[in-house]
Amino acid sequence: MKTPHLAALLLASCATQQPVTRPAEPAPAPVVAPVEPKKWVADLTRPMPAGLDDFAMDFTADPCTDFYQYACGGWMAKTEIPGDRPLYSRGFVSISDRNEEALKGILEEAAAGKLPPGTPFAKQLGDAYATCIDEAALEKTGLSEVKKFIAQATAIKNPSELAKSIALLHAAGFRPFFAISSEQDHKNSTEVIAGLTQAGLGLPDREYYVAENQKMADIRAAYLAYVEKMLTLAGEKPEAAKASAAAVMALETRLAKASLTRVERRDPDKIYNRVDRKGLEEKAAGFPWAVYFASVGQKDLQAINISSVPFFAELGAIANDTKPEVLKPYLTWVVLRGSVTMLPKVFQEEAFAYNARNFSGAKEDRPRWKKCVTFVDGAMGEALGREFTRRLFPEDSKARTTAMVTALLGSFEKNLGTLGWMDETTQQAALVKARSMVGHNKIGFPDNWRDYGALKTDRKSFFANALAARRFESTRELTKIGKPVDRGEWWMSPPTVNAYYEGQLNEIVFPAGILQPPFFNKAATDAVNFGSMGMVVGHEITHGFDDHGRRYDADGNLKDWWSEASGKNFVSRVACVKNQFDGYTAVDDLKVKGDLTLGENVADLGGLKLAHAAMVDWYLKQGAAKEASRFTESQQFFLGFAQSWCTKVRPEEARQRVTTDTHSPPYWRVNGPLSNSDAFKTAFQCSEKSKMVRAGSERCSVW
Repeated sequence: MKTPHLAALLLASCATQQPVTRPAEPAPAPVVAPVEPKKWVADLTRPMPAGLDDFAMDFTADPCTDFYQYACGGWMAKTEIPGDRPLYSRGFVSISDRNEEALKGILEEAAAGKLPPGTPFAKQLGDAYATCIDEAALEKTGLSEVKKFIAQATAIKNPSELAKSIALLHAAGFRPFFAISSEQDHKNSTEVIAGLTQAGLGLPDREYYVAENQKMADIRAAYLAYVEKMLTLAGEKPEAAKASAAAVMALETRLAKASLTRVERRDPDKIYNRVDRKGLEEKAAGFPWAVYFASVGQKDLQAINISSVPFFAELGAIANDTKPEVLKPYLTWVVLRGSVTMLPKVFQEEAFAYNARNFSGAKEDRPRWKKCVTFVDGAMGEALGREFTRRLFPEDSKARTTAMVTALLGSFEKNLGTLGWMDETTQQAALVKARSMVGHNKIGFPDNWRDYGALKTDRKSFFANALAARRFESTRELTKIGKPVDRGEWWMSPPTVNAYYEGQLNEIVFPAGILQPPFFNKAATDAVNFGSMGMVVGHEITHGFDDHGRRYDADGNLKDWWSEASGKNFVSRVACVKNQFDGYTAVDDLKVKGDLTLGENVADLGGLKLAHAAMVDWYLKQGAAKEASRFTESQQFFLGFAQSWCTKVRPEEARQRVTTDTHSPPYWRVNGPLSNSDAFKTAFQCSEKSKMVRAGSERCSVW
């Protein structure tokens, strides 16, 4: 029976009173406590919607207090992180495990010559995997092959020979001092120029070298001991290895101090410094650039972008004031740390022990076959991806994902008109950029597969095959300079469990690897799929308009297309997001870095809003009768989103990610954006006082 409205009860009470003969003083108004809405509770007698995991949930938790615990608490309690993993997730890592097993099967067939007749590049795939998996051969010849290459790379006596050595290593896929690649010019996206980027560090980030706290000091001490141990294993005498390790640390610290921070590197203006050869030789004086470019096969190169002028100025100084006695140990170390999987087991065990103690927390090293799958996917991802997608990515998955992308882009357009903080001129420019994405989305796999015909491999040496693959990729990358932009190129292999937005191409890309359950599940309800995969789509679309992506126009050029007022309003709104995430604890005593994670947090917030709105429109257009279910469509949406992020992380890994990862921890990627969502608040009938509802003045909204 419905509860009568409070006003109706008061009127009924007044009607039963007896009339009085004289006026009475009005009674004081009763103090009525505010009525909190009744807490929503799931009806567990109703069926669970397809695509949601009943056993992942914690029905004892309150969704309005801790939604992550409500959606993932059961999974968290029952799941153990595999020994060889730093973390495990119901989404990314579980899919990666399944994909890895499938890739292993393909590569074992390739190595045995059993792939279907006519499979492109089956020989290269088979050679690469067969030599990688042959650990007995590594024990016999692995170290001698690497040492022979080191001898070649460290034969230096002066700056010119150093430049040649760096070019040799760059061509072989190593990254001493800096990296070279092709890139679109930031202000003329139709032009492909050379890009020189800071690199050369053995620790995960510059902060590990410069931060003044005990934890970082301990890691630096462990790193010094690790370098010394690896050099000793490679044949140096203990005293020499100790001196070499100290030289390596000193040189890398010098590079770190000259490097931009990760937050600075998120600013396009800071990393765009186009010069010609003369300008480079002036800004990075002292380094023999003519020798380097000739040695790397780009003798006549002129158009160059340098990611950091101070860093490359320091490089010029290092080339002139650093003795070979320091440079040789550093170059030796660059090769050793970049060749661990190609060396005997004792090197791999030492590398695992060091990384596990200080960064990952893993309990056991990865099986050899997993290392080899990772290697081949990195070296020949599109050759491997052809067979992967043929077996595991049906055409209807591409069609359904395409429909979802179209729906999300429509949602973005519709939402634009509701943003009162943007003036009409800026809204129209944003609309042009969003519509440009419609024709620039890539789903599943490339239309034109990469040709690996020039890659020569054999069954003799894993190190030789690895160098051949790296040199093939280096040549492919550098030959793009000066040629028209290839809009069909993919930056991830089809089996990759990830997605990305590329600002200079203004495109969104979803490899087949991520289009698997739980992100995309053909058996799930549309609401669940919109919450999981739809949110990923909305996230990538929003990246085009986050604090970094908004700096590029519809054609991918670094250009201010915002009015002054709209730009200021945007800055104010993203500052709210930064401040929100600054207040969250990531692990132990470490807070989330709101400035480092800002772009991803804005994309999460926008992606959720867009995907939910698209889902609502989707169901309105379907017009189908709703089935009895434990959860409404909106509730299914938010649960589908949260359950795709259920994650357990080892403390060591969590600490590293605070420093290096542009993403917030999974717990806050769920609860953070949801606490700003009116749709979530309504779906689970949360009161304004709920922990999952930020106070009105603190609630963040950008897109």
